[in-house]
Amino acid sequence: MDTPIKKQGFIQINIVVNDIEKAAEKWAEILGVEKPEIWINHLTGGENYNYRGEPVTCDLKCANIYFDNFVLELHEPDENPSSFREFLDKHGNGVHHIGFEVGDARDEVIRELGEAGFDTGRTLGIYPGSSWTIVDSEDVLGVNLNIKPVR
Repeated sequence: MDTPIKKQGFIQINIVVNDIEKAAEKWAEILGVEKPEIWINHLTGGENYNYRGEPVTCDLKCANIYFDNFVLELHEPDENPSSFREFLDKHGNGVHHIGFEVGDARDEVIRELGEAGFDTGRTLGIYPGSSWTIVDSEDVLGVNLNIKPVR
């Protein structure tokens, strides 16, 4: 790639689970930290969430455990279509994506990943101050990529 993803841009590991309460408790125990807060992220189709090119509305139960330079995200999807539900139905609990912050190179990175044969239309999410694109790369890389301009 002409615009490679830089190692220092690694910011997250996302794990999709069937039971976020249990997973958050066990991760906290293993890491010796307090159990993270669990909240619901409501993704509204067309407004801040598109899945496989279509506006989709769904809810994700979320919890974050922060490390020095990255975050461990836990997501439990509801039954509605989403990248996270697709993964959970196909694989069960597991690492859905690793995330990278790429700054102003976001559009170029997404374009080049598309040219390299990856489906860059799997998911587009928007939140105040930034956005995220899940690149469908699990068949080649073993995991999906999450490309963000900023955290």
